[in-house]
Formats: sequence, structure tokens, C-alpha cells
Amino acid sequence: MGVTKQYLRYVPSAVFGVIGGPKANVAYVTLRGGERGRHVAVAACEHVFVWDVRKAEKVIVAPCLTVVLVLRGSKHEVTYLSPSPDGARLAVGYEDGDTDVIVWDLINECGLYRLKGHKDAVTQALFLKDKNLLVTSSKDSFVKWWDLDTQHCFKTMVGHRSEVWGMVLLNEEGRLLTGTADSELRAWDLSYLEQVSDLGEPSKKKVKGLLEEDMEDGEDGVDESPEERILRCDKAGSILRESKDRVVSLMTDAKAKVLLCHGTDPTLEVFAVLPADEVQRRMEKKLKRAKKKAKSQGGAQGVPEPVVERKLDDEIVRLVSIRASAKIRSVDCVLTPSGEMKAVLLLQNNTLETYSLKTDKKDAEATKTGRLTLSGHRTVVRTIAFSSDNIAVLSASADTVKVWNRSTLQVIRTMACEYALCSLFVPGDRQIITGTKSGNMQIFDLASGSLLETTPAHKGALWSIALSPDQRGVITGSADKTVKFWEFELIKDQESGDKKRLTVKHTRTLQLDEDVLCVRYTPDQRLLAVSLLDCTVKVFYTDTLKFFLSLYGHKLPVLCMDISHDSTLIATGSADRNVKIWGLDFGDCHRSMFAHDDSVMFLQFVPKTHLFFTAGKDRKIKQWDADKFEHIQTLEGHHREVWCLAISPSGDHVVSSSHDKSLRLWERTREPIILEEEKEMEREAEFEENLAKGEEPVVPGETKGEAAPAGKTSIETIKAAERIMEALELYRDESKNMQEHEEACRAAGKQLPPPKMNPILVAYGNISPSRYVLEVIRKVKSSELELSLLVLPFPYVPDLLSLFNTFVQDGLEVELVCRCLFFLLRVHFGQISSNQMLLTVIDSLRSNTISKVREMKDILGFNSAGLQYLQRELEAKEDVMFFTDATSRFEEKKRKRKKRERAILTIA
Repeated sequence: MGVTKQYLRYVPSAVFGVIGGPKANVAYVTLRGGERGRHVAVAACEHVFVWDVRKAEKVIVAPCLTVVLVLRGSKHEVTYLSPSPDGARLAVGYEDGDTDVIVWDLINECGLYRLKGHKDAVTQALFLKDKNLLVTSSKDSFVKWWDLDTQHCFKTMVGHRSEVWGMVLLNEEGRLLTGTADSELRAWDLSYLEQVSDLGEPSKKKVKGLLEEDMEDGEDGVDESPEERILRCDKAGSILRESKDRVVSLMTDAKAKVLLCHGTDPTLEVFAVLPADEVQRRMEKKLKRAKKKAKSQGGAQGVPEPVVERKLDDEIVRLVSIRASAKIRSVDCVLTPSGEMKAVLLLQNNTLETYSLKTDKKDAEATKTGRLTLSGHRTVVRTIAFSSDNIAVLSASADTVKVWNRSTLQVIRTMACEYALCSLFVPGDRQIITGTKSGNMQIFDLASGSLLETTPAHKGALWSIALSPDQRGVITGSADKTVKFWEFELIKDQESGDKKRLTVKHTRTLQLDEDVLCVRYTPDQRLLAVSLLDCTVKVFYTDTLKFFLSLYGHKLPVLCMDISHDSTLIATGSADRNVKIWGLDFGDCHRSMFAHDDSVMFLQFVPKTHLFFTAGKDRKIKQWDADKFEHIQTLEGHHREVWCLAISPSGDHVVSSSHDKSLRLWERTREPIILEEEKEMEREAEFEENLAKGEEPVVPGETKGEAAPAGKTSIETIKAAERIMEALELYRDESKNMQEHEEACRAAGKQLPPPKMNPILVAYGNISPSRYVLEVIRKVKSSELELSLLVLPFPYVPDLLSLFNTFVQDGLEVELVCRCLFFLLRVHFGQISSNQMLLTVIDSLRSNTISKVREMKDILGFNSAGLQYLQRELEAKEDVMFFTDATSRFEEKKRKRKKRERAILTIA
């Protein structure tokens, strides 16, 4: 009987080399006791980094692994999040393919509704502060206004000719500024209905006439009454941008005094939004100049005085244009009490730049105050290598090569280089060698951080470099169809006198018929494997360079390969997404495995084992067993293509690099892997992916309109529904047992011992079966509750309704029970109303629910009055405002509603 092989799990250890994610935004934050405008927070993959821009140091790493709430609304990638001013709701939009806006309730942790209406991807959404309205922009060139009370789009703005990419509200939400795919920023003046009573008599008559026209239009077939007209949008003008490309984002500071706009180029345009008194002074000065000009031109008496027209340029003034060092990804700004604006720019090349600007000075120039680049590469890392002592990690990109300390993740050395494609540490770990796209070999000294020499090794791209097992030299493979052999030598450095430095000496050349993509020695140095562009791998004898084997079977070129420590197996990874395992004795293919959903970019054996890792363009890293031909585990975390990886000589660590400019460190633990569990998790992930491809859930009896359920069916909702059904089955069985026990007691004429309680109920503290059902429902995530009840079969609903009646009578979780009750009544209204047996239950639920909700309302009212009394007492004693009165907002809304109703009556 064979011994079962034990596999150990690799887990994520750290993310480094990334300053800001490729799709992240940046924001100023103020730490406790810190200076305003000194610290910025930026998303970096699944982490949030807080940087001290003055010291260029990372001060906080906040991993987003403590999941508080998961909101599942779409299978597509989230593109924007827009919280409401009070933080109670969240509007979410998704990438191309999903044109809906989902509004979530963050307090109740559930989806409110899905707003439908746009014909293309939604780019931004904004909540209004004092009104229950939402405005959205989209690539379909429309801006839509939504009444969230009715989940209805009451106005669509059609004044744009191309995609609307950004928008911002100015002048206390009295103006909307939109940015599109052209170089024009369009402004719209907003007049809300409740503001009508504040207008003068001429304006009132004008609005009244407009409303009467709307009523006449309604009689002609357009069903729009004056009450339904919530706001009016008037074109206020436009501002021309310097950039000719599309707008990426529009944003303002907290008080909307400064407007920032940038496109896909490196230019950031800064505008000042002038206050009303400043605009008035400017208009008075313009009028004086116009009068003076008219007088100087000899204006005759009786000629009317000149009139100065108020333009948008008088209210929004261009301050300066900032030219960054690369394309801008995101921007944020703060205003200091001294009037200085501080701006931070997150660039596309993994860089942070900070600028300062005096906004109260004319012709002010922006000053660059900082640039954060040391902690990451500007371009994608294409090669990684480990030092022999497992401590240092080498990473090289198109312009720099960096050496990191694995334990601290700090940069030890940064050196300028050519476009690096491959690299390794020279034995002794004092020098490194990189192979470049231009065909050169560059040797760097780590102690001094300097380039020792650049050797023109090949006439084409140097794709692969490998250290000889005797550690006396290296071999290189290139697109010039040659494999070259090099030996290490020490020569006198002419600059430092007698001191010697490392160099390489060319000894032999192997000429081939196709471009060389990868080269590898067998550990015994007997054979040399060469991967060619013709989809084959040629194996040669190292000493004589005579041909030994040809490994063919891949449909596309072999991009990577490696040989096991005992020189018996060679594994090849190809662009055809397959991995093949071959024997080096006869060249036979032991197994071909479908490895990744895209090209396999890198492959390496774990030292002294037959386990190997592969990296693919499908963003995944996978571990395999070359003996049993089994997939062991999948390491997920990268957000773009994985280009390469390196395994430490001890096998305890793996470092990988991705197109998202991040480096990830994975650590081997002592936790064993159970393959059956891994396969079960893969099946669940595949099942959930298939669920995500389906349509959103539809409530029976409801037609598709502008609003729909917010959630998305997932494996979690199905599991929750199964747990509820299992609890109801247990409740039925226990109720049946108790009923049989009572009948047996009556037949025997005496009290018999009670039946044995279900072990599950015992584990919950000997609770009753009905309380167990309530506990199961209570443990369902709030964001998944409705969808779990939606997939619940109707035969379980009558038992639930009976239990809900008992829970309400006993005052148990009344709010949760009412939420479930109302949803089930809405979903199964037809079946419930036609079931005569449920009429008594529904009638009892109606009376009990109303009385219990009134009772809770009275308790809340009493508590609110008590808190208000305590607030008044504390304020009277301390002479300060202690609490933010939560009811004042409600009273303010009521006051505005009554004001709006009076305005309508006054106009009508």
C-alpha cells in the first residue's frame, strides 16, 4: 500500500512594489494629531496604503481582509462607489455590460433597488444632500435624475453629444457641471420645486406659466402634472478645456471652492469657483469699464447705458494647468486655512506626485512639493529572482532593477537598466545579471549599486538566461536563433586600479533554425533543453552539443519550462494553455494537462521535489504534482496577467509579479491540503460563476420596470435557503414527535418520559424547535436574506407564517420577522390569498403585527423624548451643543415638504 503524499498550503504573505493600484483612486486623510494635507490614502490591490508624502514613507497598511459586509449585485467589476451624504446608502455602478445602478442600505445591510434606464455603462452617480434624489451619468450621453422615493426616473438631460464621463455639483447643488468626450465642460443651472416660494413675483409668474404649459401638454397626451415636476435644468454655458481628449474625472474640495479636471493625458486643470459676492464685484467692475469705454467713445445723451452679460467664465475662473510626469489616474485636493491648495496625483506609472498652489493670488503657479517613486516600478516587472540565502529578491522592469529585502519588503538597491526580460543572482549574491530586449547582458554590483558592464550578447531579444549547475557560467537564448555559453571571469577594473570585477567570456555558440524562447540545464549538467518558436523543445548533450531529443505536441510555442532536481522530468508550459510533463530518458509525454484559461507564462519546480508552480495570463498561480498529475492548489490575488514568479531555494516562499505592477509574496505554511476539499471549493466557485452569468432575480407577479431587486443569486444565498429548509424540517419532525408523545400520554393515562431532544437543539442550549428556526433566519446575512427567501419553495411558507405569528406575539425579533413577512407576502401573494387554511393565520398576523409595531413605536418615541430631555439638561449645564440632534433633520425635511406644498398652492 502506497504512502499518501502530503501537500502544504501556500498563503498570501504580503503585497509590495505597488504605490497605487492601476484602477485605484487617491484621497487625503488626516491622522490623529497629524497635519492636514500630509497623509494620503490610496488603494493598492486589496489593501489600502497610507503614505506620508513629506517623508515618502508608508505609515499604515490597512488590509481589506476583514470583511464586514459583502454586497453581491452584479457579475461585472465595480467601477464606482457613491455614498449618500449621511452615509446610510451606497450607489454602485459596474463596468461595461451592466447598465444598472444599485442602491444599497448600509445600515440594514441589504439592497434597496436596482435602477434601470441607461443604455450603456453608468460612469458616475451623485446623491443630493437635502433631497431624496440621485443623478447619474452614462456613456449613452444621458444624465438621468431619479426620485428615490418612487425609484422613478423623472428627468433625462439630453444636451450632450458624446459619453458623459464625469460630473460635479456646485453652488450648494444649484449647478451641475458635466464632462464628456470632447473638450467642453457644460454647466446647468438647477431650480428645485421647493425653491419656487423664494422667488420674486416676476419669477413666480414665469414658473406658473411654465407649469400651466406642462398641464396643457399633459392634456395632449403627456402625463405630467405640476406636482411631478421636481426640478428644472437650464443650460448656463460651457468652459473650454485645454486638453482635447475625454474627461476622466471632475472633483472639488470639501467646500466646492476649487474645481479639478483631468483627462487621459498628464494635464490637470485647476479652476476657482468664485462665491456670489466676488462674482458681483467682478460684474460691477466690468460694468464700470464698459461705462468708461462708452464715455471715452463720446456716447450721446439718450443712449441706453451698456449692459454687461454675466457669463460662466465670470463664475468659474481658470487658475493654472499642472503638467504631471505621466498620465493621471486619480486626483484629490485640500484647502488649508491660509488659502493654499494641496493636490495629490496618482499617476498611471505607479507614482504619487504632490503640488501646492496659492489660490488667492493672481497668475499663481503650481509648485511640485514631492514625488513618491522608490517603493515601486514605473513599468511592469518582467523578471524575478531569489538570492541563494533566501533573503534578497530581484525584480527588473523596462527601466529599473530593484533588490528587496524579503523579510522587511524594503528596497535595498535601485539601479537604472535597459528593458529587462530575464535575470539571476551571480553565485555569492554580490552581483546580478539581466538579459535585455536589445540583446545585451548587464552586470550590476549590489554593494555599490552600479552598472559594471554591458555586454552585447545577441542581435535579438535575450529571452532566457540560466545558471550552469557548476556555477561557473551562464547560458543565454535569444531571438537571433542562437544559444550562447558564457563563463565568469575576474578582470582588473581600470577605474579602481588593482581591484578586480566580474565579467563574462563567450565560449561556445549553438546555432538553431528558430527563435529561442527558453533555455534550461539539467541539474546534472548532462543535457540542455531549448524551447523554440516552432512549438518544439530540442534537447542536446551539453558537452558535444549533439541533438538528443525533440519534444513536440504543443500547438503553440513553449514559453516556459523547467527540469526536476533529479534530471528525470521536464515540464513545459505553452501559449496553448497546456502543461506537458515529459520523461528525459526517452522523451515520452507522461501527461498533458489543461493548466490555465490563457497562456502559461512561467513554470518552475519547487527545489528537491516533483511539485511545480505555473503562472498564467488568467491572473492565477497554480501548483501541480508531476508524479500524480494532480492540481494541488490555486493562488489567486493578482488583478492582471501574471508574468513571472520565483521560488526561494528553501521552497518556503514564492514571489510573483503581475501586469498590475504589484509583487506578491506567498509563504508555505504547515497546514496540510486536502485535495477533496480543494476540488469541492473549485466546484462551488464554478457553480457560483454560472449563477452570476444568469439574469437578476425577478419577484413573481412583478413586471420589469425602472426598478428591480438589487441582489444577485449566489452560492451563499442558496446555502442560506437550504439551512432555513433544514431548520423547518427539524421543526416539523420535532412537532410531530411531541404530538405523538402527547397522544401516547393520553392513551396511557399518565405522563410518559419526553422524547429525546435532537442533538442540534441540545448544541444550541436546549432551545425549542421554533426558536431554532428563528436563530437560523437571524444568522442569515442581511444582504442575502431576501434572495434566500426568494428561492425558498412555497410548501415551507405556511409553516414560516405560523412561526412568524408566534414570534410577533412573543416580541421576538419583531423588526426581522416583519421584514421577512412582508417580503413573503409580496412574493407569494397569489398562493397565500387563495389558500383558505392560511386566512386565519394572516388575520392573526395582521392584528398582532400592527399592535406590536405600535408598541415598539411608542417605546422609540419615549426613548427619543428622554434623550432630548437629557440633551437639553446637559446643554443647559455645560452651555454647549452636546449632541447632533438626529430629529432636526427629519423636522427640516417636513418643513421643506410643507414649504413645497405651499409653493404649489400659491402658484396654482
